Amino acid sequence: MIAERPSPNHDARPRDGEIDMLLLHYTGMQSADAALARLCDPAAKVSAHYVVDEDGAVFDLVPEARRAWHAGLACWAGQSDINGCSIGIELVNPGHEFGYRWFPRAQMEAVMALCREILARHPIPAHRVLGHADVAPSRKEDPGELFDWAALAAAGIGLWPAPGAGRPALEQFGYDVAGAGLGACATAFQRHWRPGNIDGVMDDECLGLLAGLLDRMD
Repeated sequence: MIAERPSPNHDARPRDGEIDMLLLHYTGMQSADAALARLCDPAAKVSAHYVVDEDGAVFDLVPEARRAWHAGLACWAGQSDINGCSIGIELVNPGHEFGYRWFPRAQMEAVMALCREILARHPIPAHRVLGHADVAPSRKEDPGELFDWAALAAAGIGLWPAPGAGRPALEQFGYDVAGAGLGACATAFQRHWRPGNIDGVMDDECLGLLAGLLDRMD
């Protein structure tokens, strides 16, 4: 069951736009109540479409037809209005500042179920199921290296790469290397697809994973 917790922080999507991205975040606050209060505070000017608590409770804050204010200054594949094309999900987690921790099973199961419902309503390609750090690598770390992207992909949500061949560039997948810098983009890539070693260097393993992702793009 999804609980209604309306936020006033939203506006109209672009008239000629479509919803073709699913963006996952962590709240980065010390409690779910604090996160919900901020996301519903008109003075904060931030929001998301959904919040998923650690116990699996799901809150609906902004209608999917409206543009929630969750991505901030961000860019992917040359597109800068990420809020305009995406649905944003916040996962309750204190984040790197307040004691980052694994995402509990109940929370993962709830976010998977929610993602499946969203993907059934919108033609979002698997390669555009992303984290906040992917689209804002110089500013953000979430949902971070402890989020189980592989399990999400195994459930049919997003991609998890098998190594491919070649020496591709991060820009080919969508990272804003020109704006954010290679090191920040490499770190964001590793948080998502190579969480066991986050050093900001696109080594041969990372290049192989990137090639595998490009092979699987729709």
